[in-house]
Amino acid sequence: MTSAPPAEAQDRVSLERRDHILIIRMQRDSKRNAVDAAMTAALDEALNLLDDDPDLWCGILTGGDVAFSAGTDLANRAGEPTERGGQYGVIRRERRTPLIAAVDGLACGGGFEIVLACDMVVAGRSARFGLPEAARGVLPTCGGLFRAWHSLPVTVAKQMALTGRPLTAQRAYELGLVNELTDDGRSLDGALELAAQVCENSPTSVAESLSVMNDVLRLPEELGWQRTTKATEVVWASEDCAEGVAAFLEKRDPQWSGR
Repeated sequence: MTSAPPAEAQDRVSLERRDHILIIRMQRDSKRNAVDAAMTAALDEALNLLDDDPDLWCGILTGGDVAFSAGTDLANRAGEPTERGGQYGVIRRERRTPLIAAVDGLACGGGFEIVLACDMVVAGRSARFGLPEAARGVLPTCGGLFRAWHSLPVTVAKQMALTGRPLTAQRAYELGLVNELTDDGRSLDGALELAAQVCENSPTSVAESLSVMNDVLRLPEELGWQRTTKATEVVWASEDCAEGVAAFLEKRDPQWSGR
C-alpha cells in the first residue's frame, strides 16, 4: 500500500462538499499535477471517502486550468498501487459512486488513464487528451491500451498510442469520449451540472446501475491487464526505455536504438 506524510498528501489534493457532491481537486500545478507517492495517497484517501460516505452520491475529479494531470512524476514515481484503488489510488478501484472527470488543459499519459477510469467526462474546449509514452520509450501501464477503445474507435485509440499525438476536446466529444464540452475554465461548472442530474435520481438505483455496467466492462479487462504487465516487463528492460526517460528528464531528443 502507498503511504505518505499526511501533511504532504493533504497539500496534493483539496476536497469540497456541495450537498451530495464531492469535488476532488488535484493541486500540484507547478508539476502539471504529475502524480507522486503523496498524490497517490491523497487521491486514494479522497476516493475512499467518496466510496464510503452514504451521503455522497457523486464525485468530481478535476485539476488546474493548464493541466488536469500529466500522469506519473517520472522523477519521483507515483508510489505503489493502493489496496483499494490500484495505481494512483484510482485506476483499479471498484466504485459504486459515479465519478466525473472535469478536464481543462492537458490530460496525458497516466492523466488520460485517470480520465478513462472515471464514468463521465466534461472538458473545456482547449483540453487535450494523449498517450505520449512511446515518445519516451515506455508504454501506458494504467489501462490506456485497452480502455481507450471503450469510448473511442479502435483505430483512433491505436493512433493515440502509436503516434503519441494528442486528441482535441472537440474531436473527443465528436467521438463520444467527452460527454459535455464547455468554455475553457468552466469544466467544473459543467461537471457540477451533470452531477446534479445524477443526484436527482435514486442513489440506490444509480449505484446498482453503475455496478452492473462496470462489472460487465471489467470482464474482458483482465486479459488487458495481463498483456500490459508482460509488455511492461519487456519495455522496462530495454535500452530504449532508459534512453527515453533520460532524454525526457534532460530535455533533449531521444536517440533510439530499437533495443
